[in-house]
Amino acid sequence: MEYVKFGNTGMDVSRICLGCMSFGDPDTWLHKWALKEEESRPIIKRALELGINFFDTANVYSLGRSEEILGRAIKDFAKRDEVVIATKVHGKMHEGPNGSGLSRKSILSEIDNSLKRLDMDYVDLYIIHRWDYNTPIEETMEALHDVVKSGKARYIGASAMYAWQFQKALHVAEKNGWTRFVSMQDHLNLLYREEEREMLPLCREEKIAVTPYSPMASGRLTRDWSETSKRMETDNVARSKYDATVDKDRIIVERLAQVAADRGISRVEVALAWLLQKEPVVAPIVGATKLEHLGKPVAAVSVILTPAEVAFLEEPYVPHIIVGHS
Repeated sequence: MEYVKFGNTGMDVSRICLGCMSFGDPDTWLHKWALKEEESRPIIKRALELGINFFDTANVYSLGRSEEILGRAIKDFAKRDEVVIATKVHGKMHEGPNGSGLSRKSILSEIDNSLKRLDMDYVDLYIIHRWDYNTPIEETMEALHDVVKSGKARYIGASAMYAWQFQKALHVAEKNGWTRFVSMQDHLNLLYREEEREMLPLCREEKIAVTPYSPMASGRLTRDWSETSKRMETDNVARSKYDATVDKDRIIVERLAQVAADRGISRVEVALAWLLQKEPVVAPIVGATKLEHLGKPVAAVSVILTPAEVAFLEEPYVPHIIVGHS
């Protein structure tokens, strides 16, 4: 495993991040393919054995169950100071007023709730999961600054928004002397590259670490076009992202398969190698529901694609409708 600095910080992270949305309770959340704790723990343990030290979860994943599962596993299998734990805030956690969003009230309550579920004194990275159109960004940034200054988070990050929104947040923080975002967790893969237009150039300029989510397009880049899976059949969020462009995307999947076959490696390795060479991508967030899902992402770290291979993979892409920002 390779380790790199996390954007413009001194923190070291593995080049693969384990996404923990797969861990939780399929009976209480929208992802029916989620794994319960007894199935999740071996995957977290194996990730640590492979050198992955970066783990990403969120308060809304299975309404907190993911955080609980991750926290117990880290306590049992790892040294806290050697791992990097990220969690998020924004999603709806309860019915009624103040159940979601990025108000000062929500942020200061939810960081405490997340730390309680994780059974940790702090998180390394506290991420706003989406943009809150109903709360002034000044209120959000000051609250996040206070979270950092209180010692409950080491750094703050953002996810899934327009570049103008991210730039506004950076400006507000700088103008007021508040803590700035150090990372952007955005939707980026071979089938969805809209972030290359504005967000990636902004992040390069500002030395922001990019940690793409859905690097395998929810499994669409890992198998033949005709194959399916439980997730592909039940994940309506993923279907809303990709079903509208299946005809355009098919040729990309076929070219990915061709490059993988020519090299004698997996499609996962090729797709992740493509992402890892995109500056300023630091660590794609990879989900896993089986132990064998971890080996190929780790192997991808050492794969270097040629310029010709990159061009071959990228050439068929056509503009896509923006998805994931709201």
